[in-house]
Amino acid sequence: EAKCLYSVAAQLWFYMMSPAYKKFLVFSEKVVPFLSRPALPALLLPNGQHLFSSNAICRSKSLSLSTLIIHCFCQPALLQALHMTVLQGKGSEVSKVIQGPLNYLVQSLSKINTPYLTGVKSQHLFLCYLSKFPFNFSVKCELQRLKTYVYLNKVFSVCFLLYQVKNSCLPQEGKRNILLTSALPYVNNVPHLGNIIGCVLSADVFSRYGRLRGWNLLFVCGTDEYGTATENKAREEGLTPQQICDKYHAVHSSIYKWFQIDFDFFGRTTTEKQTEIAQDIFWRLHKNDFLVEDTVEQLCCENCKRFLADRFVEGICPHCSYPEARGDQCDKCGRLINAVELKEPQCKVCRQTPVIRTSKHLFLDLPKLESQLEQWLDKSTSGGDWTPNAKQITRSWLRDGLKPRCITRDLHWGTPVPHPDFKEKVFYVWFDAPIGYLSITANYTDKWEKWWKNPQQVELYNFMAKDNVPFHSVVFPCSLLGAQDNYTLVNHLVATEYLNYEDTKFSKSRGVGVFGDMAKDTGIPSDVWRFYLLYVRPEGQDSAFSWADMAMKNNSELLNNLGNFINRAGMFVMKFFEGCVPVMDLQHEDKRLLALVGWELQQYIQLMDKVKIRDALKHILNISRHGNQYIQVNEPWKKIKGGDTERQRAGTVTGVSVNIACLLSVMLLPYMPTVSQTIRDQLNAPQSCINTMLQGTGTFVCALSAGHRVGTVSPLFQKLEADQIEALKKKFGGQQVFDVYDT
Repeated sequence: EAKCLYSVAAQLWFYMMSPAYKKFLVFSEKVVPFLSRPALPALLLPNGQHLFSSNAICRSKSLSLSTLIIHCFCQPALLQALHMTVLQGKGSEVSKVIQGPLNYLVQSLSKINTPYLTGVKSQHLFLCYLSKFPFNFSVKCELQRLKTYVYLNKVFSVCFLLYQVKNSCLPQEGKRNILLTSALPYVNNVPHLGNIIGCVLSADVFSRYGRLRGWNLLFVCGTDEYGTATENKAREEGLTPQQICDKYHAVHSSIYKWFQIDFDFFGRTTTEKQTEIAQDIFWRLHKNDFLVEDTVEQLCCENCKRFLADRFVEGICPHCSYPEARGDQCDKCGRLINAVELKEPQCKVCRQTPVIRTSKHLFLDLPKLESQLEQWLDKSTSGGDWTPNAKQITRSWLRDGLKPRCITRDLHWGTPVPHPDFKEKVFYVWFDAPIGYLSITANYTDKWEKWWKNPQQVELYNFMAKDNVPFHSVVFPCSLLGAQDNYTLVNHLVATEYLNYEDTKFSKSRGVGVFGDMAKDTGIPSDVWRFYLLYVRPEGQDSAFSWADMAMKNNSELLNNLGNFINRAGMFVMKFFEGCVPVMDLQHEDKRLLALVGWELQQYIQLMDKVKIRDALKHILNISRHGNQYIQVNEPWKKIKGGDTERQRAGTVTGVSVNIACLLSVMLLPYMPTVSQTIRDQLNAPQSCINTMLQGTGTFVCALSAGHRVGTVSPLFQKLEADQIEALKKKFGGQQVFDVYDT
C-alpha cells in the first residue's frame, strides 16, 4: 500500500506539472512576476506565497523552509496524511500523523547536502521510483483534479504551520536571550559590498558566534519596501510597486543566501502585520498626546507634478555647505535637515528647481519625549555595547536639542495613516521602517511579543551603518517609549563607518563599486568574500575595498598562513601516521604553545563578546601563524625518519597541530562557515568540539585524541593571480548602471 501511495503521489505531482493541468489553474492576482511562467501549478502557502515546484522554490526563495518542503515530498508521513485526507476523509486527524515525524525531519535535514535536492536531481528520485514501481493512476474528471489540488493545499498548509510553530525560537528562562536585527535594506535595487558588510554580514557573524556561545538567539531582517523610491522604480520598469517589491526581494534573498547569511527569518515590510503594528503604535502615541499637527512647507516639483520625497531633493547643506546634501540628511556632517532648508535645491529626477507648497502633517513630539529618552540612553549606553560613533552621533542630536519630527508623507505607496483627517497620507519611511523589525518577527511567530515586549529577559542588538544611527537611537526609541507598551529597546547599537570602493565611494545611483550579484559571478567563493570584507570591516574608521588588497590577503593570510597550517597538520597525520592522530607526549615547548593558543582564544572571545569582529579575526590568523612557526621549528617531516624518540616527537607535534587546526575550524565558523565545515569534515571532528570550545571564558582542549581517524585532507584555498584580479576589476568594478531613482 505504501508503494502504491508513493507512486500515486509522485504521478499526481508530475501530472500537476503537465500542460494538461495548467489550464485549470488561473492566478489573476497573486503571481510571481520574476518567474517566466507565473501560472504554473502551485501550492498556496498560509503566508500567501505560492510554491510552484521543488526547482522553482529553490531558485526563487532563500528560506531554509524550501529544503523542508522538498524533503516532505519524500516522506511516508506526507503520503499517509494524503491518504487520510483524500481517500478516507479524515483531514482533521492529519496533524496527529505529521507532528511526530517532524522530529525526524528536523534531525535529518541537518545532515542533508542541500544541493543534492536541487535542480533535476529531485525529479530524478521520482522518475527512478516510477520506473521500478509503475502504477496506473487516472483522474476521471476535472472537478476531482481540482478537489485533489485543494486537499494538497490543506496538507501542505498543515505541514507548514506545524513546522513553524514547533521550531519558532522564543525567549527561555535562565538563558541569555538575544534579539538581533540588521538594518533593513532598501528593496528597490541591488545591495553593494558596503551595504552587505555594514549590516547583514556583520550581524550574521555575531549571530553565528552567539550560537556557538550557547545563547538563545533570534536573527531577523527583511527588505524595506515602502516609499517613493519603490514607486519610481515601478514606473521605470513598467510594474506595480508590489511587483517591484516581489522582484527585488527575491534578488536580495538570493544574494544573501549566496553570502551565507543565516537569518532565522528574512521578511519584508509590505505585510498586514506591518500595517497592524505600525497603526497600533500610532494610535498609542496619539492617545498619549505625543503627536502634534502642523502645516508645513514642502518642496513640490511642478515639472514632475508632485511633492518631492526627501531623498529626491538635493542641494547645499545649510550647516556644512556640502553640495550634495539630501532632503533629509547630510552625508558629510550627519545632521538631519528639512528639505526646504537646502540651499539651491534641485529635483533629482528632472534637475529642475522645486517650489514651496504647504501641506498639513503629523509630527512626533520629540521634545516632549526628550527627558524619557535621555534617561533610557544613559542606562543603555552605559550598560550595553554601543560603538563610539553611535554614542557620538546620538549625543550630538541631544546636544543640539530635539525638534518635532514629521511622520507622515504625501505618497501613495506606504503604510496608511489611520487618522480620518490624514487618510490620504502614509507614514514616513523612517517612522514606519524600524517597526518592520517587529512585524517581521510577528510574521515569524505569533508569539512575537515575547521578544518585543519583554525587556526584562531580552537583549536587543541593532546592526547598521552610521548614517542610520539617529533613526535607531532617537526616533524609533521615542516612538516605542511614547507608545508606553513595555517595548524592548535597543541595548547594543553596533554601527560601522563607511566602506569605500578603491579611491572613491560606493554609489548605487552612479554604479560605482562591486554589487552583491557581481561578487557571485566572479568565481571567487563566498567565504573568501566574507573573509576579506570582515578583514577590512570599517569598525573605527572608514576603510576601502581594493581588488589588489583582496588578492594579497587571500594569498598571504588564507593560502600561505591559515590554509598552509591546516593542510600541513592534516597531511602529516595521513602521510606519517596512517590517518590516525598519534599519541602526544607534551613537552615544555608544546605546553607553552598551547598556553599561547589559549590566550589568543580568550582574546578572540573577549573581542567578539564586545562585537569587535575585525579585531577578533586577527587572533584566528595569529594562531595559525604560531602553528606554522611551531611546525617549522620542530620539522616533523625530518623527525619521522629518525629514531623512536624523534618519531615520538614528530607524533606529538603532529597531534598538537591537528588539534589546533580543529580549534581553528570552530573559531572560523562565524566568518567562513563553509571552510569551517570543510575543515571539520576533513578532520572528522566530533560535534562536541563545536559545543564546548567557546563556552564560558573559552578553554582549548585537544578534541582529537590519540587514535582518532581523520578523513581525506585537501587544500582549502586557491591563489588569486594578478592578471585574474585585473580582469575582474575591469569586468565587475562599477559596471552596474542605475538611474537617479536609485539611492
